[in-house]
Amino acid sequence: MSRRLFVAGVLAAALGGTALRTLWLRADPPTSAAGIVWHDEGAWTHNARNLALWGEVRTDNWNPVYIAPVFTLLEYGSFRLFGVGTWQARVVPVASGLAAVLLLIVGLNRVAGRHVALVGGALLATNYLFVMWNRAALMESTMTSFMVAAWAAYVLAERRPAWGLVAGACAVLAFLTKAAAAFFLAAIAIDALVALVRPDSHRAARMTLAGLVGAAAIAAAVFVIPAWAEYYQYNWVTSVERKPSYTLASLIDRASWLPVAQGFFSRMWLVLLGAALGALGVAARWRTARPGERLLVLWVLLGLVELVAHDAGNARRYVMFIPALIALAALFAASDRTWMPAELAQAGRSTRWLAVSLVLVAAYLVVGSLVRIVLLDDVLAGRFSTTVRIAAAAAVLTGLGVVWRWTTLIGWTAARRLPRGWLAALVGVALAWNGAQYVSWAAGRTELNYRASVEVGRLLPPGTLVHGKLANGLALDNRIRPVFVGNGFGNYDDRLSRDDVGYILTYVLPRVGYESQDGSGLIQEILDQYPNRRMVRTFDVQETPDLDRAALIQKNSRARN
Repeated sequence: MSRRLFVAGVLAAALGGTALRTLWLRADPPTSAAGIVWHDEGAWTHNARNLALWGEVRTDNWNPVYIAPVFTLLEYGSFRLFGVGTWQARVVPVASGLAAVLLLIVGLNRVAGRHVALVGGALLATNYLFVMWNRAALMESTMTSFMVAAWAAYVLAERRPAWGLVAGACAVLAFLTKAAAAFFLAAIAIDALVALVRPDSHRAARMTLAGLVGAAAIAAAVFVIPAWAEYYQYNWVTSVERKPSYTLASLIDRASWLPVAQGFFSRMWLVLLGAALGALGVAARWRTARPGERLLVLWVLLGLVELVAHDAGNARRYVMFIPALIALAALFAASDRTWMPAELAQAGRSTRWLAVSLVLVAAYLVVGSLVRIVLLDDVLAGRFSTTVRIAAAAAVLTGLGVVWRWTTLIGWTAARRLPRGWLAALVGVALAWNGAQYVSWAAGRTELNYRASVEVGRLLPPGTLVHGKLANGLALDNRIRPVFVGNGFGNYDDRLSRDDVGYILTYVLPRVGYESQDGSGLIQEILDQYPNRRMVRTFDVQETPDLDRAALIQKNSRARN
């Protein structure tokens, strides 16, 4: 591929990706396809908004700056430059998503050349799920972007070891954007530790480890240790201890949910299939694979472990996989290498069984994601068992087939490359699928949430205290002071005695207190303290595929017995 054509392709990916991310930036996110909880945007930008409007980070007992200091700082920068508002809050994930596209191109170009880089860049620039999360003012896009930056720098460090310092630092920044990136710290550290014994990569490995340790030490000294009590409370007590059970049965359940509970893998099924084949190819030549290839596989495998250990049922957990899956798919589809090394046919028994275990995981994810589409009604009703059994059976049969026909299978794949015509057709199908999903969303887009926030500002003067998580969600386009109430965190302890807070914002459809989404009855419990409350206004909002409505309620005086 000529340099001119490559540059043109990069520009097309950048311009197209920018358009998809910035058109109608105040529009409501899709109600179900991507799993975005729109009212979380105000909650996670809370401290940045406080600092931009009131000159102080803390205004109440909800302070997610201790979970996401880097995200908070970037959001504050956007608010200072452009003002406080919905589109201003979304500038940060938009920029981080575009950065991820360009950084993925840089890394893939160095690993496997221009064809692979352009395929990966085009797929990431247009990926519907990634685009939609890049349009939401939540941490996942920015965290993932720092992971891509760390991966790209790790790739560049192979030739220029000093880039390892950047790789380590970006990995720590990903963690400080959201602690869910802890698995990625482990992934890059494991590969760097293994690379220490290799004469051709030990300098890059040392620099990467130095970047990890140095950045972590600075973060600990500047931020973590001085605010240890709050940091521990938010990152362990609130984020870990409140999460689902960690019993063996619960872990098995979450492992079985991976391709079923969310539609992420189903909506990018061609990419998932290519990524599974690409990951198996990298694993097959592990000792000769490039550092960037190995890190992609570790990224996915350890990320899956993180989901099983923590929370496989939440859509936001899957965003971090998208660039890695696309990179692996591009390496499989567009590389000039054959699918498998021929010498693998003579591998010993231990290598074969290790390969079969990886095939089982890959087959379960690929088949389960496909069956999910067929049995979607059952899945949406919470009936996962049939899909899980079919996927598990297909995975076992695939594994047995690999064992039975090992030599023949390796011999066939060692002589195969994906023809260029097939590559063009498959990439075209993937791009068309992404475009169709985007067009479908754009055709029915609304701005209900933004308009509701503006209307709240017309009804309440600046500085008005308003109770409830939804107060944060509807605070970006006005100047109210939200008082966040979470189930056991935030302003939970004094929730029933805040007579100074004159209003509360909550859903009334689908149900009162829907924003809690845990059936705790938290909002209703507060409302019950004020029998003389008065409905001020209701607002149409969009969170679910059905009719959603929020309500501004004046609490009035508490009844006295």
